[in-house]
Amino acid sequence: MGANPLLTRRDVLRLGAGGLSIPALLALQNSGLARTRPASAGFGKAKSCIVLFAWGGMSHLDTFDLKPDAPSDIRGEFRPIRTAVAGMELSEHLPHLARQARRLAVVRSVHHGAPGHRPAAYWNLTGHAPPFALENWRVSRKDWPSLGAQVARACGPKVPAPFPGTVSLPYPLGDAGRANGLDGGFLGISYDPIICRPPEGLPYDGKSEEAGTIEIQLSPDVSPARLQSRRALLRGLEGASPAGLSGSETAPMTEWRGRALELMADARAAETFDLRREPRQLREAYGNHICGQSILQARKLSEAGIPLVTVFCAAGDLNGSVGSHFDTHADNFNRLKKDMLPPLDQASAALVADLAERGRLEETLVVWLTEFGRTPKINRGGGRDHYPSCYSVAFAGGGIQGGQVYGKSTSMGTEPLENPCGPEDLQATIFHALGIDPAFTVQDQDGRPLQACDGKPLPLF
Repeated sequence: MGANPLLTRRDVLRLGAGGLSIPALLALQNSGLARTRPASAGFGKAKSCIVLFAWGGMSHLDTFDLKPDAPSDIRGEFRPIRTAVAGMELSEHLPHLARQARRLAVVRSVHHGAPGHRPAAYWNLTGHAPPFALENWRVSRKDWPSLGAQVARACGPKVPAPFPGTVSLPYPLGDAGRANGLDGGFLGISYDPIICRPPEGLPYDGKSEEAGTIEIQLSPDVSPARLQSRRALLRGLEGASPAGLSGSETAPMTEWRGRALELMADARAAETFDLRREPRQLREAYGNHICGQSILQARKLSEAGIPLVTVFCAAGDLNGSVGSHFDTHADNFNRLKKDMLPPLDQASAALVADLAERGRLEETLVVWLTEFGRTPKINRGGGRDHYPSCYSVAFAGGGIQGGQVYGKSTSMGTEPLENPCGPEDLQATIFHALGIDPAFTVQDQDGRPLQACDGKPLPLF
C-alpha cells in the first residue's frame, strides 16, 4: 500500500512556529502537500499483514532461541533441530516451521520493561509503552489504538466495502479483565476490529469474553429479503434511544449492529467468512482446531483486502495460568509440546506454504508476536515465569528476506547481545512493509496530532 503524505516532527515545529493551527496542519497533511520520506528496500511490498499473537508469553528458549549448551535448568527438555538456514535452529516441536526456514526471518533480540501480561501485550499490540509496567488499568478510549486500527486509519478508503479495516480472531484477550490495546482506542469505535470466531465445535480449552463479538453467520431461516426488511426496520428505529440511555451510549450499539448487518447482507463477505468453501484437504492442512481454522480464516480475510488481521493463538482468558495459552508458570514442557506448539506450528507453517503456493507471500506479511519471553531459569514447578528482558519474534513474506536470523541473545538467553530492539521497532517494521511511513500521524481525543510510531524498521528487507 502506498505511503500517505506525512509530516515529520520537524515539520510540525516549523509550521507551528508560523502560527498554523492544528486543523490547518492536519488539512495540509491530508492534502498531499506534506513531505514524504523516500522509499527504501521492501517499502510497501505488502498489501496486507497477518499477526499471529501467542498470548501468555511464549518461551524464546523453547521455540526460536534454544540454548543446548546451557545448564539443564536453563536449556530445558527440548532439543533444537537444524534447518536449511545456517544458524537457524528451531525447537523440535516446531518441525513444520523448520521446513519453512528459508522463508522466515527470526528476531532473537527483542526486549522491553513491562513484566505484566496486559501492559506487555499493550506494548506489542500498539507499539507504544504502557502507562503502567506492572499494573492493569481499565480499558479506555484514551488508550493507544491497536496496530490493526492504526493500519486501518493509514489505509483509509483503500479498504473494500463492506469489510472493516481490521479483524481479530477468535475472541478478545483477558487477564483480570479485558486486555488493553485490542481496539480503536482514541481513534474511536469505527476503528474497533470486528471479532469473529470460526465454526463452533472445534477443540478449545479455555474461556473468553463474548462482549463486542459480532456474529455474521445468517440463520438458515432468514432469507436475504427478510434480512433487508429487518435492516429497514432497524433504520426506522435508530432515532429512538432506549429509555434511560443517551445518544452517546446507544451509538456504539448502533455502530456494531450496522456493521454486522452490512456484512451479513453482502454476498462477497458471506463467502469470505465461510470456511466451508475451502477444500477439505486445505482445511485439514491448517488443522481441525480453533488455532488452525482461525488462521485459515485470517488468510481469507487478508485476501479480501483487509489490511491487518490479528489471530490470538491461545485461550482468550489466562484463567489464572490454566488453559490453552503460553503462560506456562508450571509444567512448561508438557503444556508446550502437547497443547500449544503443535497447533501453532501446523497452522502457521500451513499459512506460509499456502500463501507461497497462491503467489501471495510477497504481498502478505506474516508476523509471529507475543508479549514477552519466559525466564531462562526453570522454576520449582517445572515452569518458566514472565521475562520481558529478552524474547523472540519472527517475520515472513511482505518483502522480508527469508532465511535469516537477526539479533542475538546471551548464552543463557537473559538479554540481547547484538542488535537489541523493542516493540516500537517491530511496529515500524510492519509499517514499512505496508508502505506506511513511521512518522504517520493520528489524532488523539483532543485533536492533537501524535506520531504513530517511534521505532525504526528492522533491516530485514
